[in-house]
Amino acid sequence: MTDTTAPEEEFLRLDRQICFSLNAASRAFGSVYRLALKDLGLTYPQYLVMLVLWEHGELPVKRIGALVRLDSGTLSPLLKRLEAAGLVRRERLATDERSVAVRLTPEGAALRTTALRVPRAIAGATGLRLDEIEDLRERLGRLTEALDRAAAEGLTDPSTGGVEPSSRG
Repeated sequence: MTDTTAPEEEFLRLDRQICFSLNAASRAFGSVYRLALKDLGLTYPQYLVMLVLWEHGELPVKRIGALVRLDSGTLSPLLKRLEAAGLVRRERLATDERSVAVRLTPEGAALRTTALRVPRAIAGATGLRLDEIEDLRERLGRLTEALDRAAAEGLTDPSTGGVEPSSRG
């Protein structure tokens, strides 16, 4: 059967939507991370917070939120659950009573050793070589920066620029 889709309508096909491909990949990653993190007793967002704390040590809540791209409405209950699990401790900063810092407990720091297997398991699940993973990560970083910029500055009028549908051979 011949595809008779007009080139200008090519962008309206589901299989041409980058957002759909990214969303599908994100959902697939979520499923794989659930399996990989089960033994750690962490959810994926909790794992991100632990990664930041393992890397940086004690941090203000606001900085953690910026690094893992979570708003305070999502981050606060997440931190409360990590604290209830004995992995982190939250304390008001002596220098600024309005700010709360988060630091690892000895149990939270020790969990890092078990977590070392997670990145390798996830990388293996992707079916990609390490160089392909690094290339994809770099491209996704550029995409995120561009989309953040577009969200802040507004979208370009498609009649004055943008991209054209590719021809399919």
